[in-house]
Amino acid sequence: MNHLTIHEIETISQMKAETDKKNLDNISRTDAYFSYFKRNPDIIWSFLASMVSRNGGWNMCDLEGHVFREILEPKTRKELFLTFERANWLIFHDVYPQLLVYQYSTKIKRPMFHLLPYFKCSEFIQKEWERYWREGNTERLTTSLIINEQNVIHTPVIGHPVYKKRVFRSWIFNVQDWLHFSCVLFPTCGGELYGASVNGFKSLSKRINLGKRLARILTHPRLFPFFFEFADKTPHTGSRNDYEQYFKTKTNRNTPILRATFPIMEHKHYEYEDWSKNRVISPAWLYFQARHRHPIHLTDWYLEKSNQLELMLALHKTSHIKKI
Repeated sequence: MNHLTIHEIETISQMKAETDKKNLDNISRTDAYFSYFKRNPDIIWSFLASMVSRNGGWNMCDLEGHVFREILEPKTRKELFLTFERANWLIFHDVYPQLLVYQYSTKIKRPMFHLLPYFKCSEFIQKEWERYWREGNTERLTTSLIINEQNVIHTPVIGHPVYKKRVFRSWIFNVQDWLHFSCVLFPTCGGELYGASVNGFKSLSKRINLGKRLARILTHPRLFPFFFEFADKTPHTGSRNDYEQYFKTKTNRNTPILRATFPIMEHKHYEYEDWSKNRVISPAWLYFQARHRHPIHLTDWYLEKSNQLELMLALHKTSHIKKI
């Protein structure tokens, strides 16, 4: 690591404090990503992160909605919440200092990426930021940030013995994975939904591919203004009502708001390892174009899945009555 000036030491300290302040919960993270994008519109990944983070909030609050409260034990719901929360906390903890270093570099008009090792960022992403500064390839940087974030969570969350046993092998996780209930949605103020479903979540390459597909949808020239309008106009609460309020056909499904449902979590820092020193970077991650095998317009799909969830609840209640 390079010798730092007093000003650089102070800058690092300020960036760490700002990251901790904005990494409180899903709401603060979502807002921080989107606010950053509005200040730095070339960093498309930050807008993508805010929209994916919204989905994380909706999934968390679904756990305390009327369907999952009926069919899942409190312990299971808590473990699923902690999995969402831990993954999103880790990503923000890793990436937000990177975003701040880039913003600082643009402000003083010279690259300051020699500060990144002090935030324990991977060597892979440090080189990609330096490359972006030289070449300005936004698509490559977006892909690189997707690769980095999914690798950051792969061992401490996806591969964690507790999460692996209690969450990723649970019947509800596998049912959701199989039925494509878990879907990343990009809403519009016109009541339309676009996005892609998550299948094979435990696979690192499939999660990276999903991120690339989502980035492609988000930056579609015709759709991008509608997604931005939604994000700018609609405060993120964690409730599905955030986007269902725009539906032409009103739904009866209510989910609670996040800050009235979940406490602020205290996270323990993990023992850091640079994933890029221990894992081969697949050329497919960086160079293969993401392809959509399924339609990206999901409004009708979403309503159908909502009905299936209600049916699952009804069958669960019927089964429970029979047992009694």
